[in-house]
Amino acid sequence: MVCTDSARLPDGRRIDIRISGPANGLPLVFHHGTPGAANPFRALERAAHHRDLRFVTTSRPGYGSSTRHPGRSVADVVSDMSIVLATVGADRCLVAGWSGGGPHALACAARLEEATAALVIAGVAPFAAQGLDWMAGMGEENVTEFTAALQGEDALRRYLDQQREDLKEVTVAGIVSSLDTLLPDVDRAVLTDEFGEDMATQFHEALRTGVDGWLDDDLAFTKPWGFTLSEITIPTMLWQGSADLMVPFAHGQWFSSQLPGGSAHLEQGEGHLSLGLGAIDRMLDELVMVSGQN
Repeated sequence: MVCTDSARLPDGRRIDIRISGPANGLPLVFHHGTPGAANPFRALERAAHHRDLRFVTTSRPGYGSSTRHPGRSVADVVSDMSIVLATVGADRCLVAGWSGGGPHALACAARLEEATAALVIAGVAPFAAQGLDWMAGMGEENVTEFTAALQGEDALRRYLDQQREDLKEVTVAGIVSSLDTLLPDVDRAVLTDEFGEDMATQFHEALRTGVDGWLDDDLAFTKPWGFTLSEITIPTMLWQGSADLMVPFAHGQWFSSQLPGGSAHLEQGEGHLSLGLGAIDRMLDELVMVSGQN
């Protein structure tokens, strides 16, 4: 079963929702990367269904047809997800986030009452993290992007508008050339066939109406997130690859030192994409196990 819907939020905004899998399954609320949208990675969706999980994705504000929420913080995702869960009729859920979705999954781990366990795949760390050189080890495109973000919305919008021209109708082959400095060989190797098609589809939907979602994500990452990691009390799993050029390995190492109650998997030789695709079964098995749903 696949259902697409939208939720009306108290402030009048609307948010895109996509639901698939068993109607009575525990929801796995998955937070997409930056830029991204509700369109799923099918390998991840199948893995969730195999574990009898209902796979719930949304497009964050400003992506796809979801109404923009200017000035949003990372923590603002929590109130949106409460409405989404009410819309799908769930009072409990698992949460997960990949890359730019990682901070949003952590916000839900900290403050979403319905969340029982959380998974973060190559998630970006807080910009002001003590002891972390935040951009060290990032590929050139990301350094340029976040340098623009620190200069303010106007500078960032000019940069992202240029990037959108390359990505709004990008092909699988075009992803590799557009993200050249962000893709180690291990990530290039998985950008083929279905996974590459799914990433291209994500970019198309994310940027269909403009760059507002991408811009607001980047600005939210580089300012206070609106919650602290010390608020997280549910089981939380962190996965990070040592070859990652989008979110450097040091981010995962920093998280592992800040979430002593969490489970950190620091994988040697894995990249930003190969990690999520290659380890998804191990990730979801652990997530289900620690949540007590197995």
